[in-house]
Amino acid sequence: MKKIRLIDTTLRDGMHAVSHQFSTEDVSAVVKALDDAGVDTIEVSHGDGLGGSSFQYGFSKATEEAYLKAAAGAMTNAKLCVLLLPGIGTHKELEMAANAGAKVVRVATHVTEADIGEQHIKIAKSLGMEAIGFLMMSHMVDVDKIVEQAKLFESYGADAVYVTDSAGAMIPTQITERIAAVKKAVSIPVGHHAHDNMGLAIGNSIAAIQAGADIVDGTCRGAGAGAGNAMTEVLVGVLDKMGYATGIDLYKIMDAADDIVMPRLHRPPMITKESLSIGYAGVYGSFLLHALRAADKFNVDARDILIEMGRRKTVGGQEDMIIDVAYELANRK
Repeated sequence: MKKIRLIDTTLRDGMHAVSHQFSTEDVSAVVKALDDAGVDTIEVSHGDGLGGSSFQYGFSKATEEAYLKAAAGAMTNAKLCVLLLPGIGTHKELEMAANAGAKVVRVATHVTEADIGEQHIKIAKSLGMEAIGFLMMSHMVDVDKIVEQAKLFESYGADAVYVTDSAGAMIPTQITERIAAVKKAVSIPVGHHAHDNMGLAIGNSIAAIQAGADIVDGTCRGAGAGAGNAMTEVLVGVLDKMGYATGIDLYKIMDAADDIVMPRLHRPPMITKESLSIGYAGVYGSFLLHALRAADKFNVDARDILIEMGRRKTVGGQEDMIIDVAYELANRK
């Protein structure tokens, strides 16, 4: 029976679903429940990673150091993980996270920019952390480019590399093609992070595993940017039925999702016309709330904003362009 590592990112990607307003008490409660259920690795950060609490991305309710210390204090067996986007997070935030108890960091770059993560991978290794390369927006380039960038991460000393569908834009055949190619090209574990903007997060995660992926991500109740992520509790059930081992207790992860996480969510994760537009247009999942606010301010359709952002091939970090696009659309009316 093949073991699949499942990283739960309810307290990182799920931060988007609560505008980064989980309290430290929320973090402790969720971590305790996930740890008790047997989750191997639990990711805790601002939705946009270390250093993301800002005017640009939205301010967190507490400091990341406070979140991480609360999480570390609630763990018995799981490993504490953080996300870092070079340019948003720096070596200072990474060192803080390590000192606060983080054992794993996922260094997230645009799919063509693994080179900007080299120093962060090496710093993480010097701190004794597991370092994972995280190639975002992987739908935007061809397979050969993804393989090239995955091999770069491996050469920097990454312990694993991810093919990430940040926009929830890919279909299973695209996932299969990308994961299989990367798995063939590298000697380190390969992971997949899915979003549900087109209703394919579970299906794409299964396609990734069948193509050779060793790690997949989930969030309780699917909480996350856009329409959310693959639901951790559903992944556990599906993988168990397929004969894969996760080490996670199905009843306990169900209880964590329904009894601990769901009451703390501001809005239930769902595929709306706007989040579907994110997947269709292939734009970054965290654009959703920014687009909704801009649409309301300028009296335009949020779908038009998102489709235009996709046409311009925008990526994470270009949230400020949403206002420009909304303004331009309003002036055309």
